[in-house]
Amino acid sequence: MDPGVVDLSRLQFALTALYHFLFVPLTLGLSFMLVIMESVYVMTGRQIWRQITQFWGTIFGINFVLGVATGLTMEFQFGTNWSYFSHYVGDIFGAPLAIEGLMAFFLEATFVGLMFFGWDRLSKLGHLFATFMVALGTNFSALWILIANGWMQNPVGAVFNPETMRMEVVDFAAVLFNPIAQAKFVHTVSAGYVIASAMVLGISALYLLRGQWVGFAKRSMTVAAAFGLASSLSVVVLGDESGYALTDNQKMKLAAIEAAWHTEPAPAGLTLFGMPNSTTRETAYAVNIPWVLGVIATRSLDKEVTGMSELVLLAQERIESGRHAFGAVEALKANPDDMAAREIFARHGRDLGYGLLLTRYVEDPRNATAAQIQQAAWDTVPNVPLMFWSFRIMAMIGFAMIGLFATAFLLCSLRKHDTRWFLRLAVIAIPLPWIAAELGWIIAEMGRQPWAIEGVLPTFMGVSSLSRTALWITIVGFTVIYGVLAVIEVGLIVRTVKKGPFAGQEDPQLPPGGPIPATPAVA
Repeated sequence: MDPGVVDLSRLQFALTALYHFLFVPLTLGLSFMLVIMESVYVMTGRQIWRQITQFWGTIFGINFVLGVATGLTMEFQFGTNWSYFSHYVGDIFGAPLAIEGLMAFFLEATFVGLMFFGWDRLSKLGHLFATFMVALGTNFSALWILIANGWMQNPVGAVFNPETMRMEVVDFAAVLFNPIAQAKFVHTVSAGYVIASAMVLGISALYLLRGQWVGFAKRSMTVAAAFGLASSLSVVVLGDESGYALTDNQKMKLAAIEAAWHTEPAPAGLTLFGMPNSTTRETAYAVNIPWVLGVIATRSLDKEVTGMSELVLLAQERIESGRHAFGAVEALKANPDDMAAREIFARHGRDLGYGLLLTRYVEDPRNATAAQIQQAAWDTVPNVPLMFWSFRIMAMIGFAMIGLFATAFLLCSLRKHDTRWFLRLAVIAIPLPWIAAELGWIIAEMGRQPWAIEGVLPTFMGVSSLSRTALWITIVGFTVIYGVLAVIEVGLIVRTVKKGPFAGQEDPQLPPGGPIPATPAVA
């Protein structure tokens, strides 16, 4: 396979996936914030809360449409750009995506119309139920997609069948309850809640800075502060749980995140700062905090965090085993009744994917040299500097969000919504959680390299037989189309924000020509 085709296929998928995830987290978070806001309206009957729900519902709708459109395009790429990936693992990977479409997408699509157009046709409780079902469907979509992605990170419940030359499901329950998938779901959804909270907080702060729709802005800010504080704390706690899951299932990714080139005596220290060098395989200017990594990663003081060098040695052993598995598969292709080959495959089949890493350097892995085996083993180390700094920037933003929402919650509790230095900070902070979320996906996907399916299928084997020209045309096309859609999306949201929550109506909190009433900004 042409390496350029592999790189361009990866680039195209990365661009579409990262672009798609600009919309997904905001949809996840806003959906449940709408449920909270409308619940206050149902309980109090105050018209201001209906206006609040409808305004943020409009922004949700704009974002929802773009999320659906870009998500469909991304999924089609599994057939167009990653056809061998789809052939090899489609029986497992395709099932969660199919369930997501049949269960979650149609659930939210069914009720989203009722949510937008049913205000005067449904009872208050009936409309709240429709809003809740949209939120449930949106989050169910994330669940099934992350089950599929979690299986790529930790391929449980499936085995390779040498008769069909494909991976097949043997335990679907293991696929569903994959610990990596569950950890990714709760962490990703919580991050979406933080993003939505930051946007609501920032836009509310903008209104307060301008003295516009003050009653609306104070109430929205209060909801965002409470929801955002709970969500940002959850992101850190659940992110820690995700890191713990890596200790058992993705040791190389964890070692790369920490630039742990060698195994340290337990408990390992956490590298707070440093300059990882993939050439010398050292981290210059490292600043370590003793014991912290060992406690976080292993929940103990006596277990080691394995370093990359030691993991490479283990990879070499598995590559050697994979060569035997490859030979057994070739024998079974020629004679399916070869019992000796079946016995060899039974012993070495779990390492077949490692043997396939050698096909990057030699047509038949059985003919690989010792140098090629060592080179393939080092290929299992991802881009360490990228992993190291992406994680630290993401973590810093995460802790900054806790501080932001804790301050917002305190100010709202003290009825000091008009603290101008904080309002400016809230506006500036709007893009930060998006940056953290995108970095999270870079860590998740780049940290898995060189695998499309961890330990099963190398990325370079999963692509379709395309030309570089075709890929460049589609990359440029997607970039142009998505750029136009981004301008439209941002333009529609900015226009909605400028028009304000009452769109030409009088703010129900302001008497005609009168001052802003001194009423508490709570339900």
